[in-house]
Amino acid sequence: MSLKATNNVETNKYELEIEISAEDFEAAIEKAYLKARKNIAMPGFRKGKAPRKLIEKEYGEQVFFEDAVNLLYAPVVNGAVEESGLELVTRPEVEVTEISKENGVKLKATCITKPEVEVKDYKGIEVEKVVNPVTDEDINKQLDALREKNVTVETVDDRAAENGDDVVIDFEGFKDDVAFEGGKAEDFTLSLGSGQFIPGFEDQIVGHNAGEDFDINVTFPDEYQVKELAGAPAVFKIKLKSISKKVMPELDDDMVKDSTEFDTVDEYKADVKKKLEEANEKHADSEVEAKIFDKVIENMTAEIPQVMFDNRVNEMIGELEQRLAPQGISLDLYMQYTGQTIDTVKKAYAEQAEKQVKLRLALEKIAKLENIEVTEDELKAEFDKLAEAYKLDVDQIKQFIHDDDLKKDIAVGKAVDLIKDAAVIK
Repeated sequence: MSLKATNNVETNKYELEIEISAEDFEAAIEKAYLKARKNIAMPGFRKGKAPRKLIEKEYGEQVFFEDAVNLLYAPVVNGAVEESGLELVTRPEVEVTEISKENGVKLKATCITKPEVEVKDYKGIEVEKVVNPVTDEDINKQLDALREKNVTVETVDDRAAENGDDVVIDFEGFKDDVAFEGGKAEDFTLSLGSGQFIPGFEDQIVGHNAGEDFDINVTFPDEYQVKELAGAPAVFKIKLKSISKKVMPELDDDMVKDSTEFDTVDEYKADVKKKLEEANEKHADSEVEAKIFDKVIENMTAEIPQVMFDNRVNEMIGELEQRLAPQGISLDLYMQYTGQTIDTVKKAYAEQAEKQVKLRLALEKIAKLENIEVTEDELKAEFDKLAEAYKLDVDQIKQFIHDDDLKKDIAVGKAVDLIKDAAVIK
């Protein structure tokens, strides 16, 4: 393999001209033949014993070309990228421009690279820290949360359903008088006002009494996950089987003793206030950090390839899937529940992804400007921390995290500390 040329065709875009010699290509063809022949049957030969020349005569000399190129692809392209010194942000797009037994193979690899980044005025950033005071309303919300844990449920039979009630219903949905898949359930418990169903569904149950059968009319959102229902009117036949309401108990010392580590309401309130103050302080620190990061992004310039933003959005969707998996919910089911499509999910993540990509590039540049280094001891400590967090051996962690990538993460963390320490907090 040889890298013949590196052509800068536009900002952050390069084309690598790569050649594979006829000798190397011939060796790859032979490997491809040996791998494939066990599945090839030809008259006069046992399966897997047909000579290569006979197969090529029957099917054409190019019969093993594709498999041969696939065998060479990874080492050849990776070697060329390494030789070029380019730092890619996504896999290169590779096309075969010439191929023959006599002359070997010529490839063109189109590469998108990390942008050049400029960042200025990252030291001495001025930001205001605002710590919100803890109000009586804040404290009462926490006290009400304790009351919620001790709530009792009573059946309602002397009035119609209201927002805040829990109802048990049977329902079946119809579009154009035809029942649709997934639109039927029995003994379904629904909290009215929760927004669990599409707009208008819960509102039309309010005002009905237990034992009633009635219809409700709704229109599915235009971006509803099930395309056949998106934007469509539908009728749901409802049987309201029961209504119940939550009864909130009064907060007293007995409840506090039974539900917390404290003996009196006053002791519990004091602890609640202390924890809320600590939370507000932590939130203020996070807001300060966010303001610093916003300023760093504002002070950086770079022509960033769109693929970097797209890749981060896809990573965020992958992270969402990981969070949903323990609940037994797939991404498709999540989108169906929330009335979203993959496009609306991507759009929701786009702004956050853009900020994260810009910030990461700026911090990597700051780490270089400040000559931030990572010691072997720091690297080892970080690997140990990851191994403990994931309950794996360090060697297992190293199978999917490379030393250089982790060093870069540590350096970025040091850059964060540097700009935060240098910031002026008012």
